[in-house]
Amino acid sequence: MKKDIIVTAKTIEEAALEGASKLGVAREDVEIEVLEEPKRGFFGMGAVLAKVRVTYILKPLEAARNFIETLMADLEIQAEIQIHDDGNGESLITIEGEGASILIGHHGDTLEAFQYLVNLAANKKDDEERQYTRITVNIENYREKREETLRKLAVKMAAKVKKSGRNIALEPMNAYERRIIHAEIQKIDGVSTNSVGSEGNRRVIIFPEGATKPTEARPERKQNQKRGDRREKTERREKPAYDKAKADQREKSAAEKSEPRKEMQKEYSYKRPDTSRPAPRKIEKAKDLDSYFAKLKEFSSNNPQ
Repeated sequence: MKKDIIVTAKTIEEAALEGASKLGVAREDVEIEVLEEPKRGFFGMGAVLAKVRVTYILKPLEAARNFIETLMADLEIQAEIQIHDDGNGESLITIEGEGASILIGHHGDTLEAFQYLVNLAANKKDDEERQYTRITVNIENYREKREETLRKLAVKMAAKVKKSGRNIALEPMNAYERRIIHAEIQKIDGVSTNSVGSEGNRRVIIFPEGATKPTEARPERKQNQKRGDRREKTERREKPAYDKAKADQREKSAAEKSEPRKEMQKEYSYKRPDTSRPAPRKIEKAKDLDSYFAKLKEFSSNNPQ
């Protein structure tokens, strides 16, 4: 990463010194490019100042700090940055402060992406002599907390594998977290580990020691889930979704079928003909005919048709 500034002065060297001072570095750490040579002129008339571009190539950790400070300023995050350099190409940058935890994300996903960008900024090839520096970024001691969680997870899953004798595949993890799992499992007898899958979806499988080394993760299907799926399918077949249009059509069809029956009932319903009543049969053995006809008349008046 570079910083440059254009400076004018009476001489090239004066311009170089002024540019280095403005960039906050020593003169020997900057490179200069002469854009315009100085000219004295004639008796002070027509003099031209020297015009120089002063460039400073930031060192890896300086470039990393500059990138982090710029990003946090854009996000309005107030935090303290500390750089720890062991001098062997490995460095640690810690960030602590209010609002900095937003850069961690779910299980450190955002932190890993942020660390990747920091390493890109720090190791940009601005010159051939630049050596690669590996930088680890830690925010609010997240890595220590995550490491403790992973170690406990490894011990717990190892116990399950030893008890059941079956493989257990952990969730996808980055290389740093997988190394923690591998290291912890190595301390436990009876189990071993192997990483499978492509990068970005790579996970650790814990398996019984002496068993065939797994080369892929095979998630188990739970029987309860299968039964639940079948039950849901059966319920869907037994209880079809209510369709108002179809229900109205069925009611209309049923009404149309019932109308002919009603008409048939009306057509074939019995109706007493409006004819005179036939004369009663001759009653040979009636002793009192007047009494008989009086009862018949009474019956007719009480039961009109």
